[in-house]
Formats: sequence, structure tokens, C-alpha cells
Amino acid sequence: MRLLTPAAALLAAHGASAQLHQLATAAGKMYFGSATDNGELSDAAYVRILTGPNEFGQTTPGNGQKWQFTQPNRGSFSYSSGDQIANFAKTNNMILRCHTLVWHSQLPSWGTPIFYFSAERHLNEALDEDGTFRKSVFYTVLGESFIPIAFKAAAAADPDAKLYYNDYNIENTGAKQAATLRIIDSIKRAGGRIDGVGMQAHLIVGSTPSQRSLETVMNSYVAAGVSEVAYTELDIRFSSLPPTAAGLRTQADDYATVTRACLAVDACVGITIWDFTDKYSWIPSVFPGQGAALLYDENFSKKPAWTAVSSVLAAAATGGPGPSTTLTTVTTTTRTGAPGPTCTTAKWGQCGGNGWTGCTGMGRGPRCRGVEIYNPYDYTLRQE
Repeated sequence: MRLLTPAAALLAAHGASAQLHQLATAAGKMYFGSATDNGELSDAAYVRILTGPNEFGQTTPGNGQKWQFTQPNRGSFSYSSGDQIANFAKTNNMILRCHTLVWHSQLPSWGTPIFYFSAERHLNEALDEDGTFRKSVFYTVLGESFIPIAFKAAAAADPDAKLYYNDYNIENTGAKQAATLRIIDSIKRAGGRIDGVGMQAHLIVGSTPSQRSLETVMNSYVAAGVSEVAYTELDIRFSSLPPTAAGLRTQADDYATVTRACLAVDACVGITIWDFTDKYSWIPSVFPGQGAALLYDENFSKKPAWTAVSSVLAAAATGGPGPSTTLTTVTTTTRTGAPGPTCTTAKWGQCGGNGWTGCTGMGRGPRCRGVEIYNPYDYTLRQE
């Protein structure tokens, strides 16, 4: 007899086309999310999709928390752009990944800073393609030690923050993956703490690594000592436009491969796409003539890739076929324990649904005032 979570039971009972975050959590993941940016929040059609209660349960500010915006003038701090996204996430019960406070790019225009790390939560893109350190201002002044320094200072400033190293081209085997393993080791040997690795996963249609390769890389990071991994900026672009029907099918297969890989690795907590609509993709401005990388097209219509991702998640959630199939026999799980405010389920455990007789209070996870906010109903944001 198949035991289903409430979301999976609803899907199975009604043959409904459930949404991505709903399906991801039913499949045991923490979230399915989308990045956003401040200017996009004035687009009503865009916001309706982003804030749909079951489509995206997590968001990442694309730019507003970068140093260029948080300290535009030396000694003068402004958190308005970052706070807008943080408040948006809180209002819509979305998990928030803060991004990014140590990065070689988008530094303040007032020149090479005398930098310090006061509550830095997230270190981004320290490596060049060959696995050597990028000659950033941080590396030039401090050498390789800037990474352990940043992580140790971040942990001291906020012990509850989840600390991630985030980079591109580290989702596949190669020099940058090997260098990322060395970064994890260097932080730990220096007495620092690193909780997770974020794999940006800016991929190209038809060149996505195999599921086995993706799983191998994630497991290598876990074996090196992190407790979490995540796909943090996923998009899969066409190298030439417009896409053909066959190309869209290949893109759908590629998205399905990444989704299956995350589902197969327990430590993979979720997937964030780097915005959900081609209308606001970063790709065309950086790679002219390329694009169409996301799950929705420029007119907010779902693409075959969306269907592929939802089908993979639905199959994982129900233990059976995708969302178009109706299963008529549904049994919900039950747990012992006196319901009520004094009884709380484990973090991310079931606390309601048809036939539920167990605890109805939501478990309280650790409060995080930084990168990862795991419990969208109980968190505090702090700017230093």
C-alpha cells in the first residue's frame, strides 16, 4: 500500500497538474525556487506566477545584496534593495537564500576596498576555469587564506547562518570540482565551518552532464564534509536561436536529468532556477544570440521543460507516473502524538492533511539570519 504525503495524495486523487514547489516538497526536498530581481517585482503578471503558493517556495535576490549595492559609497551602507526581496520572501512565506556577500565582481565603484567581513554568509566564484584561484582583490591582498577568513568570520558573526561556497562549472567532474574539494578541506583545516556547496549549473542544451556524473559530484562534496548541496542558479540555454521543437525536447530532457540527480542525492536540498521566465533571463545580455534558457517563455507560457520537471517530481512524490495519471486508492500517513500546540512535528515533517491525526504544530528549525532561511514562518533577518 502506497503512503503519500498530503500534496502527493491531492495530486493522485484528482489527477491535477500540481506545481513545482508542491511536488518537490512532496518528493522530500526542501524547496523548488526561482531567483528574482527588484525591477521585476513591478511586473504584475510575473509576480502572480512567482508568488503562486505552490509554484516557487524559495527565492534568491539576483543583485540587491551584492557589495555594489549594500555599500555604494565608502562608509555608507544601504540595504534597501536587499530588504525589498527579503520582505517579499517573508510576505509570501518563501525561503530566502542571501546572495552574495563575497564575490570578485560587482564591487563598489569607489575603488579597491579596505575590506572586512562582518556577517558575510556566502562566498561566490573564487576559482578560474582551470581550478586555480581567481586573481580577485581578495586573493591579491590576502592570498588563499581569504576563504577560511571569510567563513570563520561569518560563523562568528552569525552562528545560525548556513554557509555555502557557490560557483559555476562545479556541477561536473573536472578541475573546478577538484579545487572546490580543496576549498572545503582548507576551510575545515583552518577551523572554519562550511555547511554546503551551491552548484550554479548554467548549462547548455545538449551538453548537460549525465545523471550519474551529477550525482557523483554531489556525493563527492558530501564526502568532503558538507551536509548540503543545492542547484542554485539553474538555467539551460540554447547556443543559437530560435529553438526548434526538437531542441525544446532536448532541453526538457536536460532539465529532467538535473532534477532526477537532485532527487537521488539526499543531501541535495533543492533547486533554484535563475529566474523562471525567458523575459528576464540574464543570458542574452551576456551571451548574444543565445538564450531561451528557462521554464517559461517570454510570454509566461510553460515550456516542455516545465512539464518534464513537474513529471519527474510527481513521479518521485507519488512513487508512480507523472501528474496526468489518476490513482484512485490513496492512503495518508498517520503519526501518534497528541495534536495541539504542545505537539510539534519534526522539521519538514507532516503536520496536516486529509486523515491526519498526528501533531499539527510546525517544527521549529534553527533560525538563520543569512544565507538559508529554512523555516519560512520563523526567521529573523539581520543586517550588520
